Amino acid sequence: MQHLLDVSLFSSMIRMVAPILLAALGGAICSRVGLFNVGLEGFVLVGAFSAIVGNFYTGNVWAAVLIAVAVTMLFSLIFAYISIHLQANVIVVGISFNFLALGLTAFSLRAIFHVKGAFYDKNMIGLPKWDIPFIKDIPVVGDIISGHSPLVYLAFILVFVLQYFLFKSVLGFRLVAVGENPVASKSIGIKVNRMQYLAVLICGVLCGLAGAQLSLGQVTMFTEGMTAGRGFIALVATMLGQANPIGVMASSLLFGLMDAFSIRLQGFSLPTHFTQMLPYVVTLLAMLFFRRSNYLADAQKANGSSR
Repeated sequence: MQHLLDVSLFSSMIRMVAPILLAALGGAICSRVGLFNVGLEGFVLVGAFSAIVGNFYTGNVWAAVLIAVAVTMLFSLIFAYISIHLQANVIVVGISFNFLALGLTAFSLRAIFHVKGAFYDKNMIGLPKWDIPFIKDIPVVGDIISGHSPLVYLAFILVFVLQYFLFKSVLGFRLVAVGENPVASKSIGIKVNRMQYLAVLICGVLCGLAGAQLSLGQVTMFTEGMTAGRGFIALVATMLGQANPIGVMASSLLFGLMDAFSIRLQGFSLPTHFTQMLPYVVTLLAMLFFRRSNYLADAQKANGSSR
């Protein structure tokens, strides 16, 4: 048991939870304005591919992160236009964008890099690993917390930033009001559509960061469909956390632990197919305990559409 539950397992959990947490925070922002964004998987995948392309052509990992954020924001803007302006069913649009991202990244991989399945460049440098002064010298704690990429730390910082933004700032109150009652919000002069566009763009930024962490912070390569359901897991984390950033962080940590646990079990000669399905089994079990329908109810309020 001590070989199964050790310091490296929890360190791996912190590293692997970052993409899920960032995407889940994006989903929480969308939820707060009444949009049930099931397109998180596609958003993260686009961000992951854009980060690799940016890194390959610029040779600068930070420029690559910015490119990933910019491209994902553009992708999310199209999603927002179809869902908000054209009043399309947001769930159908989200599912369509997941398939669009899967096909678009596979096609672009062949068109840009002339390879199929995966792209790796030995000269490509990924995100650096930061050792936190003083904390790195603390036994056990330092081994778990220190030595991760900057985006991992940024993910946890953003939890508290968004908690303050949503529940302490004027703009945050307006976003929440739009999700609670768009008609009443319009009556007091709040631009409902503008708030929803803002939320989707913030979601695009967070998913772009999630994709960059996935392709540059963990493996420094891109493979087709490398998100492997993390966007859907993030959606469940958003629901379990009731679109509250701190609750989302707690549920994301659970899924991150299961993801790290599944990799650890592969070292015990267990079948790979069994270990890889562990995070998704836990996701299904978590959904069994999700009894409240507030999330879906909020998603159906916006603008009187089919959402």
